[in-house]
Amino acid sequence: MTNRDPALLVRDDLIAAFGLLSRLPLPTSAVAPEPRAAWAWPLVGAVTGALAALAASVALALSLPAGVAAGVALITGALLTGGLHEDGLADTADGLFGASTRERRLAIMKDSRIGSYGTLALLLVTLMRWSAVTALVMAGQHWAGLIAAGALSRAPMAVLIAALPNARGTGLSHLTGIPPRRAVAGALIIGAVVAFLCTGLTVLPMALAAAATTALIARAAQRRIGGQTGDILGAAQQLAEVAALSFAAAHLG
Repeated sequence: MTNRDPALLVRDDLIAAFGLLSRLPLPTSAVAPEPRAAWAWPLVGAVTGALAALAASVALALSLPAGVAAGVALITGALLTGGLHEDGLADTADGLFGASTRERRLAIMKDSRIGSYGTLALLLVTLMRWSAVTALVMAGQHWAGLIAAGALSRAPMAVLIAALPNARGTGLSHLTGIPPRRAVAGALIIGAVVAFLCTGLTVLPMALAAAATTALIARAAQRRIGGQTGDILGAAQQLAEVAALSFAAAHLG
């Protein structure tokens, strides 16, 4: 039990969440991973999505075409996170599909070099994200879509890190720790509420699509490496985001 001021706990959780999942400047250097802060992960996604949408709007104001504006949004998002989730997607694709044993898969995922599976995963997922964001930009719905998808896609990370054992026993996921159930529930609620406020009932297909991709990667990770790693969480975010963006484009565009 802690007797600390709840406002200070919320502040510390937000700092920990943004310190873990973004490269945004923080008011303090105390940004150690904190499992309790998982509830705030969707807020990091919402802010990242908002800044990416702002960058797209600036590109449109400069009379750049919708496709370029969408590319600017994706570049901005990657810079804000340091490519953390994209790196996880590439390593996951290489590891899960590039070897036949659990030990070799984990070794590949730890290797900083990228292989053919990782390259294909990055290219295809990025192409799908760009296509969806372009459609949203053309429809004038990129603010709603990017903020909603950003929030929804961070909630599955909290679910996976709590539901699956750590497959390696080291790394960022292990260092972060297992979030309490209330933090996971908070992440799901906040992600859904933010997305609903942005997109209305379109949140339903977006959330279902994100949940489906999360279930698929959870099953694959459990069967092939026996649990989750930081790379698995990053891949889950990317797949949930592209799924959410795709349905946002379909319904809002």
